[in-house]
Amino acid sequence: MEKLMAEPRRAFQQPVSLPPAPDGRVKIAARGVDVFYDRFQALKGITLEIREKAITALIGPSGCGKSTFLRALNRMNDLVPGARLEGVIQIDGDDIYAPGLDVVALRKRVGMVFQAPNPFPMSVFDNIAYGPRVHGVRDKHQLAEIVESSLQRAALWDEVKDKLREPALALSGGQQQRLCIARVLAVEPEVVLMDEPCSALDPISTLRIEELMRVLRENYTIVIVTHNMQQAARVSDETGFFLMGELIEFGPSSGLFTTPRDRRTEDYITGRFG
Repeated sequence: MEKLMAEPRRAFQQPVSLPPAPDGRVKIAARGVDVFYDRFQALKGITLEIREKAITALIGPSGCGKSTFLRALNRMNDLVPGARLEGVIQIDGDDIYAPGLDVVALRKRVGMVFQAPNPFPMSVFDNIAYGPRVHGVRDKHQLAEIVESSLQRAALWDEVKDKLREPALALSGGQQQRLCIARVLAVEPEVVLMDEPCSALDPISTLRIEELMRVLRENYTIVIVTHNMQQAARVSDETGFFLMGELIEFGPSSGLFTTPRDRRTEDYITGRFG
């Protein structure tokens, strides 16, 4: 990963007008972010601000760069051979690509929930306790409290409290995804990233996850990638529309979905392409 410059490498070709954060302060700031996979440029000058304790949705057609941007927020792209980032991403004012930054500590602050539920092949209890154990928690009573608290915050405790020692893979798909959310919450993150968390779920499970997101936003900053326009409109406070690696429009979801400023945004959300 190449060292980042103090200032963005170049101006964004089509500057995005960032609305002032109506509630709360800026948690994440991206300035002139470019991401390359070898010679292919996946992101082009992305500039936006994500508010604390809000739900920000990233939308756009497949291959537009939204998941690449999401993974850049906790440096998951570091794991991709040939990937490099130019520009600046800050969380609470700290450059998360600064030389010597503790990436393990960053991923504790910024958790990730993936598209398909991915419980570990172990018990429900051990799935939730895994992260705290990695970070040094050994006391059995403390682990039990963390497991219960995390499952309660993920709205799953009542369904699994009598199944804690049973395999997590025996749970339903919707339960497995909430388990994965609980596993992220167990290490007390500040930001929760969700990469199409409902795409593999049935409508009822999707509704449960959406309800959960609304509750979690009271204590966490949530960034979600979704192909579901209705979902983005229902759950998010602000939305960014990506197209061919560029951020075309960003702003309050209520305005973006009703009176988009850019014709390309309107064409996408009305189904003319994508």
